[in-house]
Amino acid sequence: MPEDSSANLARRASRSGSHLGELIDYSLHDEVNESIEDSNRYWYKEAVFYEVYVRAFCDGNGDGFGDLRGVTSRLDYLANLGVNCIWLLPIYPSPLKDDGYDIADNCDVHPHYGTIEDFKTLVNAVHERNMKIIADLIPNHTSDQHVWFQKSRAKKEDNPYRDYYVWTDDPLKYKEARIIFTDTEPSNWTWDEVAGQYYWHRFFASQPDLNFDNPKVQEEMLDIMRFWLKLGIDGFRVDAVPYLFEREGTNCENLPETHHYLKRMRKLMDDEFPGKIILAEACQLPIDVREYFGDGDEFHMGFHFPVMPRIYMTMKSGDYTKLKQILLDTPEIPKECQWVTFLRNHDELTLEMVSPEERKWMWEEYSPDPRMRINVGIRRRLAPLLDGDRRKIELIHSMLLTLPGSPILYYGDEVGMGDNIKLEDRNGVRTPMQWDPVDNHAGFSSAPKIYAPIIESNLYNQSRVNVNDAINDPSSLYNILRHMIAVRRKHPSFGMGKLEWIDSGDLGVASWFRFRGNDKMLVVSNLTNTPKQVTIEFPSKFKPRGSDFVTDLYSGMRHQVKGKRLDLSLRPYEFFWLDCNPGEAIACFHETI
Repeated sequence: MPEDSSANLARRASRSGSHLGELIDYSLHDEVNESIEDSNRYWYKEAVFYEVYVRAFCDGNGDGFGDLRGVTSRLDYLANLGVNCIWLLPIYPSPLKDDGYDIADNCDVHPHYGTIEDFKTLVNAVHERNMKIIADLIPNHTSDQHVWFQKSRAKKEDNPYRDYYVWTDDPLKYKEARIIFTDTEPSNWTWDEVAGQYYWHRFFASQPDLNFDNPKVQEEMLDIMRFWLKLGIDGFRVDAVPYLFEREGTNCENLPETHHYLKRMRKLMDDEFPGKIILAEACQLPIDVREYFGDGDEFHMGFHFPVMPRIYMTMKSGDYTKLKQILLDTPEIPKECQWVTFLRNHDELTLEMVSPEERKWMWEEYSPDPRMRINVGIRRRLAPLLDGDRRKIELIHSMLLTLPGSPILYYGDEVGMGDNIKLEDRNGVRTPMQWDPVDNHAGFSSAPKIYAPIIESNLYNQSRVNVNDAINDPSSLYNILRHMIAVRRKHPSFGMGKLEWIDSGDLGVASWFRFRGNDKMLVVSNLTNTPKQVTIEFPSKFKPRGSDFVTDLYSGMRHQVKGKRLDLSLRPYEFFWLDCNPGEAIACFHETI
């Protein structure tokens, strides 16, 4: 990857080496008379999540597949990075036609990944490190290999499982519902020879939708939640929540019946497992996702899908207007709730939440090779999307970590892993984690053969991109992100504060305040490849107190404030995290700043 051209790199590196834990105060703040109990209760609002694809992370038993034992063996690495919560992608028994989202048994672990005992060991080890762990809950559908579906195909008479799924003789029923996987599915209905009817599926034909109009299905899903919560898990990311019910004459999304059932799920959590959380995956505009928070009685968290593509638009165009607008259009949510942000939805830069013209432009800019595209998105790793440019990669992480919401990091992005577009579907961005520069299979597995090849490209092969070297290099992306996460955790304004945009006078320089109580932070980012000179006019409520300087918590540099004016010079893609309480800021760094 190209070297970071910033003159501050050495200084940044000195702040992110092995002694960082001694320099940063990781304690949560109580800035607005909120009790410690409330801070613990709302842990998810200040958390940094780390998404783990178990099959790709680490092979603990030498069979060529990543597994739960492998994840457990690498927890110290994640704790050192500073993440608060691990999110496991599906680990259930499955034919793996859809990366495990096609579940064949909701209350067990896929043999490739281990056993229930391995899962318990992982959960306990996570908690020993003061971290949390959540897993995917997939209520909308099962695999066609699930025992429920196999039984449902039998004769209708006296078959209690027939009504576990949605069947019809008329494939034009619910015709207003859109087809989601347009690349592969011509219809939301598929004929089943054994059953002699069509069954309904919003995703792949191998994933029949459950019938939530059946009270037995509703109870089954609640019992599945109880099963995993009793094992100690801290919550669920709930997949495809808008599609649980179907009604004629509608698009079968966001129906009132769906919200009624989700409130039952939340009540179960509150009554039986207080402190656990549910996160909604609803690829919708924020005004629509707002409904999934209810009055604080549905989801604790919800993905903010439209922010993601607009971050990339902002960086490619050098104009923050569209990013600012989507955040201004984002409605207020209940106190108990939090948005969740990310730089890709797993492995895909989803483009559903942009206009057709914007989608075409994004494809041209970020995926010139058609093999880089999937459905209505882009299947690329973060580093290749940003041309392997460290300046851009650091900047985009700065935006992720300082904009509203709890951020999610995708496994391997913290060391700048690449992708393999020759592999089909999502597999090109789900390659094995690269732990070591010289070991066989990059230290991922001791097996003779593994589930997918290690990246071999000149820029992203294991000798150039691996965890071992990243940990030991103070200037590595890993250590820079470690530093950024540590700073973020010190300042409650980033996790739970409000945002106010500040006009820098240049659309290529995005500026915003994050503030909560007395904690006030100014973030200024040069989105372009040219140097910028800007002047920030401080509103009275953000004027630094007791000093004529603000300190950049990313680089350690001090900047003079003249009256209410702050003059800044920014190199290409440079950014500042400016603490407007400078008396507290100096404690973050060595005395030699």
